[in-house]
Amino acid sequence: MEHHHSIQDHSQHNMNPAMGHMGHDHHKMMIADFKRRFYITLVITIPVMLLSPMIQHWFHFSIAFKSSTYLLFALSTIVFFYGGMPFLKGLVNEIKQKALGMMTLIAVAITAAYAYSVATVFGLQGIDFFWELCTLILIMLLGHWIEMKSVSGASKELELLVQLMPSDAHMIMGEMIHEVKTDSLKEGDLILIKPGENVAADGIISEGESYLNESMLTGESVPVKKQKGEKIIAGSINGNGSLKVKVSHASKDSYLSRVIKLVDDAQKTKSKTQLLADKAARILTIVALVAGFATLFFWWMIAKETFVFALERMVTVIVICCPHALGLAVPLVVAISTSISAKHGLLIKNRTAFENARKITTVIFDKTGTLTFGKFEVARIIPLSLGEGLGVRLDEKEIIRIASALEQNSEHPIATGVIAKAKELAITIPAVSNFKALTGKGIEADVEGKNIKVVSPSYLKENNFSLPENYSGSSAETIVFLIINNQLAGYIALADKIRPESAEAIKTLHANGIKSILLTGDNATVAKSVSDELKMDGFFAEVLPHQKLEKIKQLQHDGEFVAMTGDGVNDAPALAQADIGIAVGSGSDIAAETAGIVLVNSNPQDIASLILFGKATYKKMIQNLIWATGYNVIALPLAAGVLYKWNIMLSPAAGAVLMSLSTIVVAINAKLLNLK
Repeated sequence: MEHHHSIQDHSQHNMNPAMGHMGHDHHKMMIADFKRRFYITLVITIPVMLLSPMIQHWFHFSIAFKSSTYLLFALSTIVFFYGGMPFLKGLVNEIKQKALGMMTLIAVAITAAYAYSVATVFGLQGIDFFWELCTLILIMLLGHWIEMKSVSGASKELELLVQLMPSDAHMIMGEMIHEVKTDSLKEGDLILIKPGENVAADGIISEGESYLNESMLTGESVPVKKQKGEKIIAGSINGNGSLKVKVSHASKDSYLSRVIKLVDDAQKTKSKTQLLADKAARILTIVALVAGFATLFFWWMIAKETFVFALERMVTVIVICCPHALGLAVPLVVAISTSISAKHGLLIKNRTAFENARKITTVIFDKTGTLTFGKFEVARIIPLSLGEGLGVRLDEKEIIRIASALEQNSEHPIATGVIAKAKELAITIPAVSNFKALTGKGIEADVEGKNIKVVSPSYLKENNFSLPENYSGSSAETIVFLIINNQLAGYIALADKIRPESAEAIKTLHANGIKSILLTGDNATVAKSVSDELKMDGFFAEVLPHQKLEKIKQLQHDGEFVAMTGDGVNDAPALAQADIGIAVGSGSDIAAETAGIVLVNSNPQDIASLILFGKATYKKMIQNLIWATGYNVIALPLAAGVLYKWNIMLSPAAGAVLMSLSTIVVAINAKLLNLK
């Protein structure tokens, strides 16, 4: 099926944006080709109609001259070979590939009509079929032209992604700036991004600051402020600042290139529903050919009608059964859903996983970084009166200043939270000496001549300090105490904040009958407080990475269809075990190999959207399949002449109109798919 290959193949640019444009141009050329053939056929069909004896008889006029029959034959021959060429070529391709389909049906119908009509010109008794042949080819070309335009629209978002990658970049070499091809950039190159330009490569800002619009890549509509030392993604659009960027990978490995490849692969992947549609289309092709020839045999041999009548019935049956709508029913929805998803930061790597989203009964959420922000923030700073000997009460700023001195060299999330607070308060962090870790309990060092400890509540209990009353405001908080010269000076409460979207996401899942379970390495108190606050269906706490897999198996054993969300690092085995693995995280390192679906943002609302969109997509596919097959069930008997007794019959042209309309209905229905 020549034009259908173009539908699937037009975006085979593999990672090179220039090739993407070539693929797209090929598709544009094919649309232009059908359009040209349609108009030329239309111009020739007008004199064919005027010269046809049947049309003259119907409209009571006469145009006849010595060689009018031969002129009619010549004009119709041009239409058959020029207008019908895509279908005749398609027939050859389908026979070569041993996959008879739509092109075979159209080619058989027009060839039978043409051969019979030519025979009448050269001596066979009967009425020619030329005007029916020309109108049939005309409507077929129109149907294909409209259909291909619909398909090119479906892959427009993918094309927009390809266009985000500029073809040239400004490379900085010493004092000079050279224009180079984006494809030639490699790790370590320094490039300039001017205001308003698309970023040419993933990299780290080495100079300048600006707001960048990443909405086409991440779905995040608000421009994000980026400054020195921060990562930027190829394809994002720069605001008003100039940026010097150190390239972090070659363009073919950039995040955008990987997104384009994922989307492209997903659009080309055959899902189970697509295989079902292909099977149905093949069966329909065989049914159409058998029904067509059976119709011819019945009317000519059994009902003793004229051969021209029997042939007309046969051609109409074959045309009306063309499984156009069926051939498009699923691929169009696939192309549209994949590109819409990519636009909203949902990257579908595995079509089957996406379609199976409708079966999910339980979603397992990894807490840190998905339901919560994944970073500790200082929630409260409480100074305590120091004991005799110091006689002072420190303020909040001083507690952070001293604590941050000890935390400045640590990578621990608590340390990160304290340092972030020190930066926010514009504190100059003092130097430390004699630093040592108190295993599992805290840290100790000398600051400005004093012995300082930052420790957990368990350290206080073990060393007989009396804990302040009600020091823990919430079970989701983590508390660290500051001890100066063995005197308790105050404490800092830190919390991993719950994302504002989390509650809404859980609510949406519940409304759709889907359970949500929290899975975390944190202690049971923290897990319970998060689970209760979000009204989740339960939690598994203190779970080590290798145990996550067991928890999923346990749920599957209990008959649940499980989706697992995780950041793809220590969650890989669990993501692979789950019925659907959803990798959550942003930046260039996100293509978690084991997940079927990747969410660019760590927004739990996206998980709910994904599941609902999966359901909506599957529904559209089934609607299209029902329409495409149901239409044939009704139209085929009408075409075969079942209601001939009551003078109800379809002409070949009317059959072609119905077939084209059926295809357009399927295309419009697919276009109505959207992500809430």
